[in-house]
Amino acid sequence: MTVSEAKGGRGAQLKHTGLRPGWTTGACATAATTAAYTALLTGDFPDPVTITLPRGQTPAFALAAEELAPAQPAAGRGAAAGHAMAAVVKDAGDDPDVTHGALVRSTVRLLPPGSGVVFRAGEGVGTITRPGLPLPVGEPAINPVPRQMMRDHVALVAERHGAPGDVEITISVDHGAEIARSTWNPRLGILGGLSILGTTGIVVPYSCSAWIDSIRRGVDVARAAGRTHVAGCTGSTSEKTVVAEHGLPEDALLDMGDFAGAVLKYVRRHPVDRLTICGGFAKLSKLAAGHLDLHSARSQVDKPFLAELARRGGASEALAAEVADANTGLAALQLCTAAGVRLGDLVAARARDEALSVLRGAPVTVDVICIDRAGNVVGRSEPAGP
Repeated sequence: MTVSEAKGGRGAQLKHTGLRPGWTTGACATAATTAAYTALLTGDFPDPVTITLPRGQTPAFALAAEELAPAQPAAGRGAAAGHAMAAVVKDAGDDPDVTHGALVRSTVRLLPPGSGVVFRAGEGVGTITRPGLPLPVGEPAINPVPRQMMRDHVALVAERHGAPGDVEITISVDHGAEIARSTWNPRLGILGGLSILGTTGIVVPYSCSAWIDSIRRGVDVARAAGRTHVAGCTGSTSEKTVVAEHGLPEDALLDMGDFAGAVLKYVRRHPVDRLTICGGFAKLSKLAAGHLDLHSARSQVDKPFLAELARRGGASEALAAEVADANTGLAALQLCTAAGVRLGDLVAARARDEALSVLRGAPVTVDVICIDRAGNVVGRSEPAGP
């Protein structure tokens, strides 16, 4: 899917959808850094400030705040370097992003020649505390692509004004620590605030890419922490069920959502000893039927498939016909439960077998737990491996 070039930071739309894209925290931090460093060298803040994204788009960002503190004499040490701060309000477009409207600040200070570009976490930006992420423990949670974007723009500004380009960049986000509680950061071991993210600079509305990336990072963190048993869960209720069943710690829980395929394909390449998949009966019946995307817009409960499973589990032809004609997956389950046919277990076993087929012989043992909306277990499979 392509994104129209935007010159004003607003108004671009995703072709074929009518949805307006937004800008990542990494793009906002780059724009703020570019403006701050320019002001530090020239005394003037470019407003709006234009940057170039990794795929060539050139959005412009209005500044929401700016501050210029010139160099001051320091007792016995000559002049102390001043700093410049610029801030940009993150516009996530039509995406329901928890960081939409957040104020992203960059404070830039000059460093001695040869120092390079140094990144610091300001207030509201997290710090890496667990291995398994793209950055070492102790580093500010400013991801590699945003770091490179900022380095590139610092180099361009430095070349334009004949400066060496050695700077300290401190990124902060107003109320970032509070916002981060609604993200995966605490579970991933990113403490104290948000991550500065983005690989393209663009937020695609309702994109699955960010969710899938979080799943991958979750697997990485679990493996780095030495977890040998992880769980892919469709929501918070299934997470609670898995914790009650297996006592798994928080960093072993993967917020799978509807993306069963993303979990299985990544675990295939990065195996763990055991994977538990837990979710609602209806969703996992889709996995049992061979669907890897469990979203209601992209896969439906296959009642004739459930009827065939029920038949294999001992259901009469009359009951199988009722299951095939049931209004919902839950109704099909209730019909079978009343007749003593363990449809939940049959779905769990078939979902486990589908998962193993996607894993393609990877050394992973899989089990599946089906729950109802109240979190009660209505079906489970025995663990099985290649």
